[in-house]
Amino acid sequence: MKRKSLFLTQPVQARSRPIMPPEQSPAAAPLLQSLLAITSGLALFFIFTLALLIGITAAYRGKIYPGVSVTGVDLSGMTPAKAASLLTQRLDYPSKGQIAFLDGTRTWVVRPGEVGLFFDFPATTQAAYQVGRKGNPINRLVTQFQTWSSRVDLAPMLVFDERIAQHYLVDLAAQIDIPIIEASLGVNGVDVVVHSGQVGRSLDIPVALGMLRAQVQTLKDGMIPLVIHETPPVILDASAQAEIVRKILSAPLVLSVPDAEKGDPGPWKFDRQALAGMLAIERVNAPEGARYQVALNTQLLRTFLEGVAPNLRRDPQNARFTFNDDKKKLEVLQASVTGRHLDVDLTIQEINQKLAEGEHNLPVHIAYTQPQVSSKATAEDLGITELVSNYTSYFYGSSAERIHNIEVSSAQFHGLLVAPGEDFSMGQALGDVSLDTGYSEALIIIGDRTIKGVGGGVCQVSTTLFRTAFFGGYKILERHWHAYRVGYYEQTASGGHDSDLAGLDATVFFPMVDFRFQNDTPYWLLMETYVNEDARTLTWKFYSTSDGRSVDWDTTGPTNVVEPPPPLYEENPDLAKGEIKQTDWEAQGADVTVRRTVTRDGVVLYEDTFFTHYLPWRAVYQYGPGTKHIPTPVPTDTP
Repeated sequence: MKRKSLFLTQPVQARSRPIMPPEQSPAAAPLLQSLLAITSGLALFFIFTLALLIGITAAYRGKIYPGVSVTGVDLSGMTPAKAASLLTQRLDYPSKGQIAFLDGTRTWVVRPGEVGLFFDFPATTQAAYQVGRKGNPINRLVTQFQTWSSRVDLAPMLVFDERIAQHYLVDLAAQIDIPIIEASLGVNGVDVVVHSGQVGRSLDIPVALGMLRAQVQTLKDGMIPLVIHETPPVILDASAQAEIVRKILSAPLVLSVPDAEKGDPGPWKFDRQALAGMLAIERVNAPEGARYQVALNTQLLRTFLEGVAPNLRRDPQNARFTFNDDKKKLEVLQASVTGRHLDVDLTIQEINQKLAEGEHNLPVHIAYTQPQVSSKATAEDLGITELVSNYTSYFYGSSAERIHNIEVSSAQFHGLLVAPGEDFSMGQALGDVSLDTGYSEALIIIGDRTIKGVGGGVCQVSTTLFRTAFFGGYKILERHWHAYRVGYYEQTASGGHDSDLAGLDATVFFPMVDFRFQNDTPYWLLMETYVNEDARTLTWKFYSTSDGRSVDWDTTGPTNVVEPPPPLYEENPDLAKGEIKQTDWEAQGADVTVRRTVTRDGVVLYEDTFFTHYLPWRAVYQYGPGTKHIPTPVPTDTP
């Protein structure tokens, strides 16, 4: 057999010299001898190692090799069972170690075993037994040598039962955790009840568990600072608000009208018990944090104040004047009145503010409004220089009640001012027409009948005002005619009747029916009214400054005249037998159209038309029960 050479020689020409076999090469002999020597040495080493391993294995069969210890406890030559017994005696950290949990100045000391730490001695000694018994024979022998020469100290096998630790920490949290308690504020009778809030505390169990796990692995005593989360209540302290409540309830509250005048209501007193019942304690959120807000209940205060407000309200009133024709000056008839009203919102605000400061005698807040025209106004100030329009109407045959009502209603307008550009409402200026305001019962028109009612005669005043504004050239905004032709409104100075005055009447039944005109001039308008009971006249005067306007008018007079229906006779049980009374008077029906043109300097300011449709009206007679003969009575009154 030929052998392959481990080395290559210098290449040569195949033709110049043939290659010799290796065994015939002089240089191959020494190399071969070296290889044989190495091979023999290795074989002897393996044989020795195997013999040594077999010997050591036999010597420590079932025993831990020399140099193996656990946490400093030498286990050399021991069986696992004996080693486990020894470790049980020597390693007492679970039962004798100490772990301290710290929360400020409080400390809880616990044994590691109490929080779930145990040694697994069988597993630990088994690990010690396996040292030097793993790997191939050479690795085992090397490990055994290293263990014998340098020693190997193993850590014990630990068992950490986190369920036990978790349970312990939960019990510990029960001693540490504190619930959040909000501060509370209330009243018992008139006594203030206040409780401070409490900061909530809670143990961070997951963090404590992680720190405990790390500590027990060191097998040393140690301290674990507990992580406590503190959560303050939204409202921690209510003592400041409690002091406000004490101030509010310290004395009765007395409200009064500042600079009270005769007839003003008040004062009003709220005792301490009433204040306690009105107290409102509310939690409010603010940028600086939540807090309690203490005040009297706004709605209760508002209800009370709105109840007394009408008695304190007074509309501003312009001064009333008469015009002195000789001196061309205004003379004060009635002083101006400053308006006032109760400012409910501001009063509530001031009550709560002052009560919180301990003040209990408080004025309500009155807001004042100055009238447009004070008593100091002059004719020059208002542009009143002359008489610009006047009209006199007649009421012959009126009853005393009707005359009384004419006097009462016309007096409401005497000295009254109308501002430039103002839309004047007679009904609004007239006010309430009732027995309470001084009116008497007289004949009035309601529906299709003339009956006795409060305020009969007021239409004499409205008709007179209409004609004064009509002939003065003022713009008429609203006018309503009567249902039928009323004789009073066509009377003349001589006591006769002028049919040309038909269609120039005006009725008022406010607020449904009104008469309105506009002072469409740049000057104030002063109205004066005069009743001459003896002459049976009502005169209305307008004082202002003429702007040069003039009035032209014409009338169709009554057209489409319709005769009244036959009289109606009806029994009235309130009348005596044989007594007859007329309650309605016949009147012809008719249509009337009045046209007016108002010009100034030849320029038409406006043209207007006033159409009136009067119904035919029949006479009505009432008689007492049992009346046999009913003669036609003589009329004694008309509306």
